[in-house]
Amino acid sequence: MNHYPHPIIAREGWPFIAIALVVTVGIHAWAGFGWAAFPWFIVIFMVQFFRDPPRRIPGEAGAVLSPADGRIVLVEKARDPYLERDALKISVFMNVFNAHSNRSPVDGVVEKTWYFPGKFFNADLDKASMENERAVIYLRTPDGQDVTCVQVAGLIARRILCYAKEGRQLARGERFGFIRFGSRVDVYLPLTATPRVTVGDKVYATETVLAALP
Repeated sequence: MNHYPHPIIAREGWPFIAIALVVTVGIHAWAGFGWAAFPWFIVIFMVQFFRDPPRRIPGEAGAVLSPADGRIVLVEKARDPYLERDALKISVFMNVFNAHSNRSPVDGVVEKTWYFPGKFFNADLDKASMENERAVIYLRTPDGQDVTCVQVAGLIARRILCYAKEGRQLARGERFGFIRFGSRVDVYLPLTATPRVTVGDKVYATETVLAALP
């Protein structure tokens, strides 16, 4: 299992859950359950949104793991605008019912990071990759493979959290960020990578293998 010091509920969600819970308990005590029913629903939604369960890490050599829970919306050859190369692009769309903790797809050193302010189009749309707010990490694996991982804000998401710093060593499956509330993660891989998923597949962060590197 991947060790994570804040299991079950992501630390990013603690303030939101605490505020919602305090407000809801106050409404319930003052006005009764009838008035508090919807606030209790909000509390339950917050808990499920910020869940962050431990995940089993596949041991397969060369495996590129999904950096997020969600649905595959793109698997195609595309231009990697950050490393200026042709690449295999795989995109994972997260809706508000997916866990939003982001994890490293490969073992590697963070060579460079970028942050781009932008718009908030629906993350399911292709143009979101280049026009929405996004944070980018460029990883180099121990055998010299280049992998670009891009956190993309969505229609509702208004906060990208990326903790990866240049020079940091990330292990595959290691948590590096979080996006609030609905978003997308793009992964750019060498053209020699073999995809293991197709459009429409449901994937899980760390546990699903997106592709295999030679």
